[in-house]
Amino acid sequence: MNGGDVLFPTDFSTASEVAGIVASEMARQRGVGLHLIHVVPPVTDPEDSGEKLERLAAGIGKDLRVESALLSGRVAHRIIRYASDKGIGLIVLGTHGRTGVSRVLLGSVAESVVRLAPCPVLAVPAPARAAAHGVVATEARAPERCIVCGLPCEHLVCQGCRTRIRGEALDPEREAERRDRTGSAT
Repeated sequence: MNGGDVLFPTDFSTASEVAGIVASEMARQRGVGLHLIHVVPPVTDPEDSGEKLERLAAGIGKDLRVESALLSGRVAHRIIRYASDKGIGLIVLGTHGRTGVSRVLLGSVAESVVRLAPCPVLAVPAPARAAAHGVVATEARAPERCIVCGLPCEHLVCQGCRTRIRGEALDPEREAERRDRTGSAT
């Protein structure tokens, strides 16, 4: 990855809980900060979102540099803009795993972020889908399988997946360096 911080957008759902564990672990492993944001959609009452965000930030980053922000607007657009403005190196977000008509009607924030983000995105499946693949991520017990590929491992993300994620993040940088050296565009 390009050295930027990790961004964890949350909607405070159970799908986001597992993604929060992954995001904080990725930030720790990379030695970078963690940005925690919640986006309140248009024409929606933020209710106690600010308080929830503060509590989550206090609990998630005990040994991390954590920045949090309560934003409003179109959710995917605000996540992408925040990542771009802050030079984020990785976005980790939960996905509800909707399919069919519900996905068409409700849209997919995760899909939009994956397609349009300025950096790599790690979409973490909802707990029910993760459990179906043998992934159990709780604070009391580390998962026995990689949350990305599902292969047995001792960490949230296995070494192979970490290497692949880092490589994907570095590919655009390597291409830019190659263009700079050769003076040509692809």
